[in-house]
Amino acid sequence: MNTRNAYNIRASKPQANSNSLRRAGATAPVGLAVSDAPAMPHPACASLPAASCRHPLTDGHMNARLAHCEDSVKGRFDLIAPTLKNIAGMPRGAGFARQAREIAAQWLDYALPERLLDDAWIAGPDMKSLYAHCVFSALKASAAQFVDDLNRQVETVQDTRNFFLDCGFHAVDISACSDGRLKGMSRYILRLPMSSFTRRKSYAGTLFDVETDVHHWEETELRRFREGVPSTVDAGTRYLKIAVYHTSSSSSCHEGCAAHGSNERKAMEAALERLNQFREAIENSFCCGASTDLLLIGVDTDTDAIRVHVPDSYGDLSTHRLIDNAALYRDTLNLSADAARLAVYEAIRKTALETESWGTGKGEPHDGMRRLIANLLINNLSQIEYVADVYGGRYPDIGHAERFISVGDSFEEVQMRNIAYYAHLQTLEEGVADMDVGIKIFKGLNVKHGLPIPVAIHFRYNAKVPGSRERTVAKAQRVRDAIKTRYAELDKQGLLFCHLSVQNKPTASPIETVEDGL
Repeated sequence: MNTRNAYNIRASKPQANSNSLRRAGATAPVGLAVSDAPAMPHPACASLPAASCRHPLTDGHMNARLAHCEDSVKGRFDLIAPTLKNIAGMPRGAGFARQAREIAAQWLDYALPERLLDDAWIAGPDMKSLYAHCVFSALKASAAQFVDDLNRQVETVQDTRNFFLDCGFHAVDISACSDGRLKGMSRYILRLPMSSFTRRKSYAGTLFDVETDVHHWEETELRRFREGVPSTVDAGTRYLKIAVYHTSSSSSCHEGCAAHGSNERKAMEAALERLNQFREAIENSFCCGASTDLLLIGVDTDTDAIRVHVPDSYGDLSTHRLIDNAALYRDTLNLSADAARLAVYEAIRKTALETESWGTGKGEPHDGMRRLIANLLINNLSQIEYVADVYGGRYPDIGHAERFISVGDSFEEVQMRNIAYYAHLQTLEEGVADMDVGIKIFKGLNVKHGLPIPVAIHFRYNAKVPGSRERTVAKAQRVRDAIKTRYAELDKQGLLFCHLSVQNKPTASPIETVEDGL
């Protein structure tokens, strides 16, 4: 796909049938909250949506690859409703099952269960079960596509590992809000390939579990001590903890972080508080020599432009000391590539040294942190332009438009905006707040239209540990039973379907279905 004219192509495409849906891509799923507010001036490119800007540091080739990926993945989900509508409108005669299979073969990449079609002449097709089957089938196909893509990125992943080490970081632990609009944070917004250096978990409101993350830190440091991987204990490298909050530039009071009442100030302050608690917990337990670095990032989920809160020389952060990358895009738009790159570093220096009042810090961050921040800002310039080219500057789905609820360890390979709402948990009791938020969201997206809530329960096991897979399967089944009990009324009405799967710990391992939920 040529992202430079993708927006105009999509805007002109008819949406009358499945064929146009497949070609147009990224169409609105059922229940999508599409903004009908008057167009606002774009913060990075004033000529949008009439004409896109061209920044000298953007990667057009990567944008085209990501646009193709998004079209193919979201296309699988977006074709479900129109395909099933066609099937639902067919006569229930003797040829129903055959015709339904033919329609599915034409528009979907998977077959429909015969048992749901063969007896449809009696009381009609079970559309709720068919919908759930299609969602879970689209998820499995998408996960396989991402795994295949990851297996082709060996050199890129190694380059990223080396870059992190060169910046002085032996581990990068990222916690973001569980909002589906941040699901594409690594692959799209920050453009960081997955690697063994990085750990990503999502929590409602970016309220990550400090004790759990301290345990992850202990595991990382123990491996360095025992094996010297990825760096030895005397190498002087640091553990980097990143928290990502979000806001909405076009509807900040309604489409921000639901866990904080769409209050941007509360969202960033809560994320910063957790970061400080994490560092203090490690220092209290392992002395001040246990070096950790912190970084706070905000995302405008309308445009994917980031704001990076720049640490000072002591590693301290402030909600008032930050770089707005939309403004940086605009200010460097007409420079040469070399001049724009220098301007990015200058922006970091000025933010660290010249921010006044409550944002005043104590000097610049260390060189490795400056290099990392510059890399993230430059990567995100491409994403700002991606959203401009593909969507005219702002996503049409400024609110929730997730396709399923992901429970447990998440499908970390599947990195795409508004694919899933993520509830990280090991037991329902510990993650009940996140799960309740997800159910509330899907009551608006699906239930009010008569569609069920698809819940994909997914946990990872360690094949090196005897019995790990069996215990993980049992855990997934316990979580399923707890979910069905808590939301018994939805389950009784056929509005809740659970799909169970497990996966070996290494990234890009095959995903193994345990129960298909039907």
